Amino acid sequence: MKKRGLGEFEELVLLAVCILEGQAYGVSVKEEVEKHSGRSILLGAVHITLYRLQDKGLLSSEMGGNTAKRGDRRKRLFTITDIGVRQLQESQQVRQKMWELIPFLNLSGS
Repeated sequence: MKKRGLGEFEELVLLAVCILEGQAYGVSVKEEVEKHSGRSILLGAVHITLYRLQDKGLLSSEMGGNTAKRGDRRKRLFTITDIGVRQLQESQQVRQKMWELIPFLNLSGS
């Protein structure tokens, strides 16, 4: 597999899947990303990203149980793979190294 970096939205979706610990499906991921990013996102964008990340080997999925609340439909639950965890860690390391290289960052305005 060719190694490529994560896009910002892909990274947010992966992080949401990690936070949700086995309860990550389209709607729950959408809500988690919106809660932490303060952005409104489309459910379709989340679904496309979840499947793209699965195709890249960063996520795996399985069907959950049916519920009466969902009209006996099952949810596809996503979990991060070991490759996905490594990709997130590498992304975090790159960002941290770059932050540390900023010679002078005056965020206080003084």
